[in-house]
Amino acid sequence: MKYLVKDRHGRDLACVLFGSAAWKTRPRDLFIGWSHETRSRNLSRLTNNTRFLILPWVHVPHLASHVLGRISRRIRADWQNKYAHPVDLLETFVERERFLGTCYKAANWIHIGSTTGRSRQDRYHTLVAPVKDIYVYPLIPRFKEALLHENG
Repeated sequence: MKYLVKDRHGRDLACVLFGSAAWKTRPRDLFIGWSHETRSRNLSRLTNNTRFLILPWVHVPHLASHVLGRISRRIRADWQNKYAHPVDLLETFVERERFLGTCYKAANWIHIGSTTGRSRQDRYHTLVAPVKDIYVYPLIPRFKEALLHENG
């Protein structure tokens, strides 16, 4: 799912991309309460905020958290219209040595832990990747129940 954010004059301000959720990440799976089988069945009900860019020449206070808030209010319907199934939880990974995650905190995303500094490409435990903080944003009040439900 792609969003291009424009101002009232049609000028580009930001772009936000959502894609497939991470196959597995221990803090998220523990937060939800997922078993391997439940995660396999219901992972499609999550989406990962893979990119978020405020264009470099744009200087608008609080724009990032405002954009996140606006998108979080519409993405569930947009996702249903495009993919014909609901999405119940957003996730993102913030590289902690480069960013503080301030806009996610301001938009009420929940910090649930950090990655271990490994990559999904690291089958043999030899690659070193930056540690990232994990944030999630529930789109429905009883999201854990929905994500644990047998029929997804």
